[in-house]
Amino acid sequence: MAKNIELIMLEDVENLGLAGETVQVAPGYARNYLLPRGLAAKATPGTLRLLAARKEKIEAKRAAERAAATETANKIAALNLEIPMQAAADDQLFGSVTPRIIAERLNAEGFAVEYTKVQIDTPIKTLGEFTVVIKIYHDIKSELKLTIVRA
Repeated sequence: MAKNIELIMLEDVENLGLAGETVQVAPGYARNYLLPRGLAAKATPGTLRLLAARKEKIEAKRAAERAAATETANKIAALNLEIPMQAAADDQLFGSVTPRIIAERLNAEGFAVEYTKVQIDTPIKTLGEFTVVIKIYHDIKSELKLTIVRA
């Protein structure tokens, strides 16, 4: 089994690390994903100097992203999204409301949300009102009020 290698993150990677952090990863992950995409670099003295020069730029970018994410989270929290679905007489849906459907409706409303950021435990299978968590940024989440109505 190969030893982990040490890399310095050049960009934020979810569930791994933020730009500027030193991380230990498997050699294959580094070689096949992180290094070719420019997300990380090998931890060398030259890389550390490069990162120190870019530190202010990285912090400014992160602050701008956080401000934009907070604004988006507030707008989503104020939104009451209505999704029309076909349903039986006992209010059971023909099908279910999945994260992909919710993300498509949010995109139609003008919010750029990937379906992987929509967090629901199980697909919604009945008419009614629900609360769904949308992950906007690393630690910024928003609760969306969702109403499933008969189409």
